[in-house]
Amino acid sequence: MGIINVTDDSFFGGSRTSSEDAVGRACAMWDAGATWVDVGGESTRPGAAPIGTEEECHRVVPVITALRAARPEGLISIDTRHPEVARRALEAGADMVNDVSGLRNPVMRQLIVDAGCAVCVMHMQGEPGTMQENPTYDNCAEEVRVMLERVQQDLVAQGHPKELIVLDPGIGFGKTQEHNVTLLQEGKDLLSTTSTSLLWGVSRKSIVGHLTGQQRPEDRLPGTLALAAVAHRMGVDILRVHDVKEHMDLFNALKPFTTDSNHREG
Repeated sequence: MGIINVTDDSFFGGSRTSSEDAVGRACAMWDAGATWVDVGGESTRPGAAPIGTEEECHRVVPVITALRAARPEGLISIDTRHPEVARRALEAGADMVNDVSGLRNPVMRQLIVDAGCAVCVMHMQGEPGTMQENPTYDNCAEEVRVMLERVQQDLVAQGHPKELIVLDPGIGFGKTQEHNVTLLQEGKDLLSTTSTSLLWGVSRKSIVGHLTGQQRPEDRLPGTLALAAVAHRMGVDILRVHDVKEHMDLFNALKPFTTDSNHREG
């Protein structure tokens, strides 16, 4: 899943793009091997301030409309926690809603059920502006697992197809680095059933800096690729990344060393 940030304040400067450039960047990601492109108009980095719904729609809806026209077969995700943005993005042609707030808003949850679209449910403790001030858990992995699977069960109980639900532990969203490492070590064991799709979003994040000593996101690609190799071995289904071509090179290099020909790479 390639990241398209139609923002001016996302944590990695290299991922920021204008609406005019976003379509070309997304098409290049598809051409490089991405299955999904994930379009977002609001930064949810630690300490980020929220923006208005209209501004977020102004940023992302034209991009999604243009992408759907350019690549009718391409899979598009909208990265938003706001129901109105999700609704308008789906109307413009998005296939998935990627909600970092984990469908806390009942309006968003009902929208997903009514639309019957794919959804990525992410765990986040707190809100982006304050989530890193004092993340606290009694048992991080268990609490994340319970929350994600509860939302999934609620969706399925309302008739939403399980195969259209992806779960994301939310690395860096209301977690210390120790919590992040614990969740990564769990891999797909975090979920009670391997039939559930798992997404990791670790690309160039502070966890990579913590593990490698690289303070600048610009210097974290090698560490990001190392975690991608770990994810590949653990059977993680989707990786949300800034650098699609480099990840596809990694996965192609790993092909002779995997016996699972059905493994989803990227």
